[in-house]
Parts: sequence; structure tokens; C-alpha cells
Amino acid sequence: MSKTFAIIGGNSGIGLATVQRLLAAGHSVHAAARNPGPLAELGVPVQPFDALAPTPLVWPEKLDGLVYCPGTIALKPFHRLTEEDFLRDYRVNVLGAVAALQSALPALKASGQASVVLFSTVAVAQGMPMHASIASAKGALEGLTRSLAAEWAPLIRVNAVAPSLTDTPLAGPLLNSDLKKEAAGKRHPLQRVGSADETAALVEHLLGDQARFMTGQILRIDGGLSSVRTFA
Repeated sequence: MSKTFAIIGGNSGIGLATVQRLLAAGHSVHAAARNPGPLAELGVPVQPFDALAPTPLVWPEKLDGLVYCPGTIALKPFHRLTEEDFLRDYRVNVLGAVAALQSALPALKASGQASVVLFSTVAVAQGMPMHASIASAKGALEGLTRSLAAEWAPLIRVNAVAPSLTDTPLAGPLLNSDLKKEAAGKRHPLQRVGSADETAALVEHLLGDQARFMTGQILRIDGGLSSVRTFA
């Protein structure tokens, strides 16, 4: 059965792969992003949205799901982080999601069985150097995920996906050479980094009826990095 979904961001990486999967499955997708970009080329209607200065969004009367994709990767040692660094990560990852969800809430309620997917990071569960700011923001997002899952049950399910390093444009500076990709892969028990489509497949599952008994969960698609140790 065709459904209607909202995607915030989605012009690259996991978001774009998710949109492509939803369209291929025959669903209707509406988006909000900083610019039309590839979404418009796919025929997806796009309204302007800036996570740093969110404005109210207008959605169809009923939404069966929402995916919030904007994120940041600005890694610095703790002594170099400024208050603005922390505030920027929090605004993009948490307050932007809050604004988008508040705009969409009436349409999500109208569905009667809607699903929200947010994005965290492996760095919340697995302490990593240089990640103090982004891990703090995503930790707050995981708290938001569980709180909303409780508040909005049973009409709206809320889950979060927490990937490890994934081969996307956002992670480009960390994976812009074969040597960097190899080194990043070796840090994972599965000996590679993730792909956008692998994570998009999980997002699609969470949006679908197959996951109707799942809410308030943080799904760690991280190559085992947060939970598994292998012997060298």
C-alpha cells in the first residue's frame, strides 16, 4: 500500500538513498531541504529548510512517517571546542529535529500508525576522541527519541538509527583516500565502513509495517564497533 513520507534533508548520502528506496516502492515523498538539489530531479516536492534557523513547514494533511537527516561531523580535540561548536551541533541535530517534528505532528497523528526515524551516531555508545560535541548532541537526540516514543505511543512510533562511519558526502573528508578508507574499515569488527544504501534499507524497514512493534529503540548499524571485540 502506498504511503506518504516526509524527508528532512535527503539530497545526499543516506537520506537520498532512503528517498530512492521509498520512491521505488511506490510511496509518495515530500521533502524539506536547504536547496532542491537531486530531490527535485527525482520529482520530489521540496520546501526550504535550514536546520540552523528552522521555519515552519507545510505538509500534506496525513503523513505516514518522517525521517530527519541533517547532521554534522566537526571533529576537534576538546580543548579547541568552543561554545558555538556545541551550540551548532545541538541546533542542527536536536533543535532542527524538534522544529520539523512539531510542524509535522498533526499530519503524523492523522495517520494513526506513523513512524519517525532520527539519526544518532555510534560515538554515543562507544566513547571516541574528538567527538565530545557531536556525541553530546546525539546523546540528547537519543533521549528525545525515547521520550517521544513514550509520549506519542500508540499512534506514532519513534526510533533512531546510530551508524558508524558511512561512505557518504558528509563523511567525505574522513574517507577521501583509499588509505583512509582502509584504516577506517580496520577499526570495525566487520573490517569495512558502511554504505548509504545499507542504512537506508534499515530506515525503510523502520518506516514500514514490518516494524510496527518497534518503538523507542536505538539501532546500531555500526559494523559491530560499539559491541564486539575481535582478536587480532
